[in-house]
Amino acid sequence: MDALGFLLGLLVGLVLWFWQRSRANAKMKILLRSIKPDVAETPFSSTSQLSLAIAHQHQVHQQLEEQIETYKQILHAAPIGYLQVDDENRLIWCNPQARKLLNIAPDPHSRPRLLLELVRSYELDQLIEQTRCLDKPCHNDWTFYPSSPDPSSLINQQTYELRGCGFPLLRGDVGIFLEDRQEAVTLMQQRDRWASDVAHELKTPLTSIRLVAETLQVRLNPSLRGWMDRLINETIRLSNLVQDLLDLSQLDRSSSHALALKATDLVELVSTAWLNLEPLARAKHLDLDYLGPEQLIVQVDEPRMYRVLVNLLDNSIKYSPPRQKIQVCISLRDVAQNDTDSADGQDVLLEVIDAGPGFPESALPHVFERFFRADPSRSRNQSASDHPGVSFAQPPLTALGSEQLSSDERSDFQHRSSSGLGLAIVQQIVEAHQGSVFASNHAETGGAWLKVSFPSRGRDLN
Repeated sequence: MDALGFLLGLLVGLVLWFWQRSRANAKMKILLRSIKPDVAETPFSSTSQLSLAIAHQHQVHQQLEEQIETYKQILHAAPIGYLQVDDENRLIWCNPQARKLLNIAPDPHSRPRLLLELVRSYELDQLIEQTRCLDKPCHNDWTFYPSSPDPSSLINQQTYELRGCGFPLLRGDVGIFLEDRQEAVTLMQQRDRWASDVAHELKTPLTSIRLVAETLQVRLNPSLRGWMDRLINETIRLSNLVQDLLDLSQLDRSSSHALALKATDLVELVSTAWLNLEPLARAKHLDLDYLGPEQLIVQVDEPRMYRVLVNLLDNSIKYSPPRQKIQVCISLRDVAQNDTDSADGQDVLLEVIDAGPGFPESALPHVFERFFRADPSRSRNQSASDHPGVSFAQPPLTALGSEQLSSDERSDFQHRSSSGLGLAIVQQIVEAHQGSVFASNHAETGGAWLKVSFPSRGRDLN
């Protein structure tokens, strides 16, 4: 009886042992497939397969560590700054260039610290939060003011321009690439200063040449007056170019604080600008097709916004074929609720659409650059080919039917000869109003589609 009980217990134990072993082998096969599927197909035992999988994972781990070390060496030697913060905005790591740009002292303990303790930059903190909230790459340009514990060194502390590009990482971390743009900004400032100085020097002699030419015009034989007319017209064109350069220089020096904002009827301003250009539009039998409210009161600098409208409409008149319509659309659009800069949550959208040849696709990113020359269909031709680098010029008088213009209208036409800076001035004025301007080609007309957006009630410029 005892022997029978022993055999029965042994049988139950063997059954349990085989059951546990089969379960362990099944789990091991599942584990092997999840670690390295091709190892599970080998004819070796499960223990040998697990050993091979562990060895493979160790090799993969070692390769990943080598890649991470390679990336760190690249970032360490990179000519641009890089820093990484965690989900609590603690600085995890940064390369020497970032330490140099942000004036961060080396930490011998290499422990994470709040970025705000090391760098007093609201713009950088805002870029990090924006990247984390939107969960997509973001960028921002700002002027960095390094902080110093020594108050006596504040006078000699130099500021410089930075560009930051943030991108989201895992677990709420954010990486930021930093670029020092001070050299590029300095070069642009030197270019603008040089253009302004040259414009100031040219303004007086051009005025003198025009006065002398107009004085001699009435004393010449009728057969020679055509040459004098050309001289006067070219002098006027150069004077307009000089004036546009001076206007751009003034806009560069003047910040948005210099705007004289007042309540202005934008619809009436559009009508006034069109009436001023009506002789040019009438010569080509162009009509204005307005779509929008009958009245819209906005807070803008009226003379400068009038300049924006004149430049946009003048540009459309130049390149519209005869007997077409120029569309002007004005509407209000709601601003995102998280945009606290808008006083009443609405922006004005002004659209000017023509039926001309439009902009070449390759030129669209550059149409607001100074002196950019677009496709010949929208650039200076004939005599202007001797002056490369200037775009959006006026076509010849014959193309507009100048024989239908009176002498006063012809003079006004020549006075409005393009300097190639009209759209650059538009962008400068709109951005001074805390707005934006965008150029594209309209899908239906095929012509230029210029969209201007700015706050309807102005924004806090202080």
